[in-house]
Amino acid sequence: MPVIERLRAREILDSRGRPTVWASCKLSGREPCSTSVPSGASTGRAEAHELRDGDARRYRGLGCRKAVANINDELNGLLSRRSFESQSDLDHALIDIDSTPNKSRLGANALLAVSLSFARSMAASSGIPLWKYFAGLVHADPRTFPRLTINLFSGGRHAGSQVAIQDVLLVPSSAQSIDESLAMTYDVYHSAADLVKQRYGMRLLRADEGGLAPPFRTSEEMIEAAMHAIQKAGYLPGKDFRLAIDVAASEFYCSNRYNLDGEELDPPAMIERLVCWIDRYPIVSVEDGLSQEDWQHWPHLKRAIAARSLIVGDDLLCTNVGRIRRAIDTGAANALLLKLNQVGTLTEAADAYRMARSARWAVSISVRSGETEDDWAADLAVGWQGDQFKNGSITQSERLAKYNRLLAIEQETKWPFINWPETGSSER
Repeated sequence: MPVIERLRAREILDSRGRPTVWASCKLSGREPCSTSVPSGASTGRAEAHELRDGDARRYRGLGCRKAVANINDELNGLLSRRSFESQSDLDHALIDIDSTPNKSRLGANALLAVSLSFARSMAASSGIPLWKYFAGLVHADPRTFPRLTINLFSGGRHAGSQVAIQDVLLVPSSAQSIDESLAMTYDVYHSAADLVKQRYGMRLLRADEGGLAPPFRTSEEMIEAAMHAIQKAGYLPGKDFRLAIDVAASEFYCSNRYNLDGEELDPPAMIERLVCWIDRYPIVSVEDGLSQEDWQHWPHLKRAIAARSLIVGDDLLCTNVGRIRRAIDTGAANALLLKLNQVGTLTEAADAYRMARSARWAVSISVRSGETEDDWAADLAVGWQGDQFKNGSITQSERLAKYNRLLAIEQETKWPFINWPETGSSER
């Protein structure tokens, strides 16, 4: 059985210049393997606790020295020289050592960094690519690539809240490969950049995930601009490109009302607005269309749009098996947005994945707004047979690292895309 010889960690900076955690794991007789973990901006209330230092004099309290020290000291002391039969063996040891329901003692950022660096070390020691190791954790046999959902325009928490909804994303649906998807998206992105300059008279200003962020007056104007950019690039909306939207409705929900760009909408009116958008635009994925605590109305949203669009839970579900079970039982969604750092270990994320698949849900593997140039998320999207991979835009090195990793896997495997969304987004 593999024996951990040493764990090491340090504080590094993510794509927003905020601290995050880097960790390495050395198995006996092997070279150390390292991983860095991301951090979110728009976060769900049920997410595992990301440990920050709270010292306002340093990084405005966002430092990660405590999480780093927890790896270098307590976790290294308790786990080094111990053998672990499997990933779940290691992850359950991490959970037991932390001993809190939400990873608040040691920090989910510390635990995930160790979990992932152990995974990378195990893959390297077995001489297999990381995606294949990930596949083994959920007994998957991947033979397809996920469709890309690529950030074009941003609002909400990612872009200073100039409009309410968070992202409008491109789904290059006529593309036959990762390579073709990126080339097509490049055309549309730069058409959008030209549109921004002509219509708003402004240079390129990018949001956290690389999306363009001009001063749209309304969320629908942002969707219309995406349609125009697709057409301006010479493509057909609804054929060559579909759209996905990340509404992130929790960010503009208060007192049972949705403040959508200055309009006060009750939940039925918010659902009707989403239905109107789906009627008018080729939207095949709606993420967090309602608030994370508006459980009463999520089933109504699902009944209204499930025949035409995925109903994706992010803040609603937080990669949490309890919340996923509730959503399955109440008919609240038909797709899981899976983020490892929402739950804290690979094993717990695998449990969430299996539960979603048991309900015949789609799964979208997602990165976070604060990313690093580590590319493990691309391997996860392939190994766990994601229907979608949500990685941000086609700018900024922390995003491109993952796309470039997908290109490398594609060159090695020659696999096709999963059959989505060409078959429509039927009830799951």
